[in-house]
Amino acid sequence: MKNRHYDLIAIGGGSGGLAVAKRAAENGKRVAIVEASRMGGTCVNNGCVPKKVMWYAANLAHAADDAGHFGVPVIRSATNWQKLVDAREEYIGRINSSWNNTVNNHGIDHIVGYAQFTNSDAIEVDGIGYTADHIVIAAGGMPILPALPGAELGITSDGFFALRSQPKNVAVIGGGYIGVELAGMLRALGSDVTIIGMEDRVLEVFDGMISDVLSEEMQKQGITVNMGVTVTGLEQKGDQVVIKTAAGQLKGAFDTVIWAVGRAPNTRNLNLEAAGVDVHRNGIVPVDDYQNTNVAGIYAIGDITGRAPLTPVAIAAGRKLADRLFTDVKESRVDYQNIPSVVFAHPAVGTVGLTEEAARQHYGDEVTVYETKFSPMRYALSEHKTATAMKLVCVGSEEKIVGVHIIGDNADEMLQGFAVAVKMGACKADFDNTIAIHPTSAEELVTMKVPVNRQASVEQQWRKAS
Repeated sequence: MKNRHYDLIAIGGGSGGLAVAKRAAENGKRVAIVEASRMGGTCVNNGCVPKKVMWYAANLAHAADDAGHFGVPVIRSATNWQKLVDAREEYIGRINSSWNNTVNNHGIDHIVGYAQFTNSDAIEVDGIGYTADHIVIAAGGMPILPALPGAELGITSDGFFALRSQPKNVAVIGGGYIGVELAGMLRALGSDVTIIGMEDRVLEVFDGMISDVLSEEMQKQGITVNMGVTVTGLEQKGDQVVIKTAAGQLKGAFDTVIWAVGRAPNTRNLNLEAAGVDVHRNGIVPVDDYQNTNVAGIYAIGDITGRAPLTPVAIAAGRKLADRLFTDVKESRVDYQNIPSVVFAHPAVGTVGLTEEAARQHYGDEVTVYETKFSPMRYALSEHKTATAMKLVCVGSEEKIVGVHIIGDNADEMLQGFAVAVKMGACKADFDNTIAIHPTSAEELVTMKVPVNRQASVEQQWRKAS
């Protein structure tokens, strides 16, 4: 029989909810998690984990394409999509089981269903009431299906992970990180892909160098890139779908259209007004630096706060919140500055700190930039030359590094250590004084000597640096 009163209830069994619940239980507290679906949330079930598995498959496909140039005989045939998906789901199932065991072993009650607030210290799940001294909203987000005519003819990222056969001719609507990730892996695995975005460039919020290089590489791979396009709806044409635009043009037809136009907080059905919790019109729950909402005893962590929607951020917020509530570390909170992030595009993107554009806006002429662009040794014998590009954004006479931006093979792995350096306040001289590891792509980050002269074109500067 489950308790009806807890020290802490986490609404949501994703990264943030599991983190805060586990840490609270480790401190001897009575804890419950409310989750209607599989443990692990979006990251495990319809996000980071299945995406990364598919990304590895796509990388292997690229390697197979290049293997013959290195004298390794490989015959590339059609992707066995069903085998890939079945193996992926088995892997996810093992993670789900691991989390279920973690919940059980820590004495955490799993309340199956959907929570609604009935008061500031009470929720209801399937007609049963529960109370807690502390309630943490960690409900995560959901992919947006826009309110456009025929939108239901497309699928979202959730629908992508539900595909049991490989689409042949795909349109991805949205040029953000989800859009470019799905487009890249589909193309590598053999689909014909078009990406369409309202933005002027792919990954518009990233540094301009990242956007430019990725767009070039996507087109080299055979992806059709259409940016600056306003989609007004979808229309069925036989067994295919066409995309209507504001310019009156029709794009397509496609056998599959994927909406990748963002995610919305999963807060609409929580009855937050019953608890008096403030919520923005877009569903975001505002919090202070300590994850407090406007109501004492109610907290919000993860994507629903609108701050750095990344799995490790939600985990850190959950752990630090539990430490603050149940230990003597009363100033425990997340530092939201200089959070590294990666986009698993083809090639991968890694970035931490300020873009060049943001740095110049804030610091003006104090900004110094170093850049390089090259084709790494991985492609020395290949006909397919994939670019790597890197940028260091520095500020002041001491050239403190305030931004590191990388696109290229292994960008995801090499960024982590450099993110530590940025977090510690490293300067360009610290990079210069570090002995390079040769031959690697990462060594370029500690060997760039000539700052960019913005009187010349960026492309000229890359050529000079490389």
